[in-house]
Formats: sequence, structure tokens, C-alpha cells
Amino acid sequence: MLTLASKLKRDDGGKTGRASGASDSTHRVSIRDRLLTKEVAELEANLPSTCKASFPDEDKLHHFQLAVSPDEGYYQSGRFQFEIDVPEAYNMVPPKVRCLTRIWHPNITENGEICLSLLREHSIDGTGWAPTRTLKDVVWGLNSLFTDLLNFDDPLNIDAAEHHLRDKVRCSFMHNY
Repeated sequence: MLTLASKLKRDDGGKTGRASGASDSTHRVSIRDRLLTKEVAELEANLPSTCKASFPDEDKLHHFQLAVSPDEGYYQSGRFQFEIDVPEAYNMVPPKVRCLTRIWHPNITENGEICLSLLREHSIDGTGWAPTRTLKDVVWGLNSLFTDLLNFDDPLNIDAAEHHLRDKVRCSFMHNY
């Protein structure tokens, strides 16, 4: 994480010696990357105890993985891996998130698609993505899919929701299949 932050400081420091009208595209850092430098630091300071973020390439804060290990509920003791890609148009558009762990969950399909309103650009209920949201909101939302945001009433995976409602005891053992 420190690599991009150090690069930003180095790039800002090098601009003071140039004429005010000059620009060098090799030193240009995107708005997304500037936002991510701050947001990743905030995220790491406020990460839920059940989550762990990992950055395969510290120079690419826009692509990382999140592991969620719920400590309560149906999915307790499971470990669920998510891939998060932050598009160049961030923070005007939400990150793209996919579940890499095959899971039987009412709000996650077998292909890893996720039903979480804050990941939608346009949400009917008004709880969708807004430029004021951050990566911290995304991580806390994903973590909550295993506790208080677990939704059987408006599922993405209808079969999983019906199965959970029909056989709650047995389903508590089928979270990772």
C-alpha cells in the first residue's frame, strides 16, 4: 500500500520545479488512484474483525481480494473470498464485486454475482451507489451479507432462499458446497 502513496508524494514533489503550465503524462495519477490511497488506509484502520483484505499488487489498489469469515449465523466458520475491481470512473460508479467461493446463499448466485443494493448504480430503494460511498461501505456491506443483510424475502438465488426457509437446520451446514 505504501508504494502508491509514496509515488503520489514523489510525483507531487516533482511538480514544484516545473513551470505551472507544463504537464507530464508519465507523472499523472488518476483521481481514482488518489481516492484509493486515502480509502485503503481508512479501510485498513476500520476493517471488521471477520474480514481480511489482500492486494496482490501493491501498485494496483484498484484490484484486491477480500476474505470474509463470519463468526455468527448460518455461515459461521466459513471463509468466503471476494474479488473487487474498482473502475477508472470510481467514485461515480461502484466497484465490481464477485464472489470467488462457491456458496449456497440467497443473495449470491452460483456464478458469484452479488445482490447488494449499494453495488448498484441505480437502485429503486435509494440505497444504491452514491459518490459519497467508499470502499469501507462495500466491505462492511459484504460482511453483512452473512448476518443482518442476509435476505430471504428478495433473493437473487431463489432456490437457495427457498431451501434455507424449508430446512434451516440442514442448510446451516451447507454454506460451503
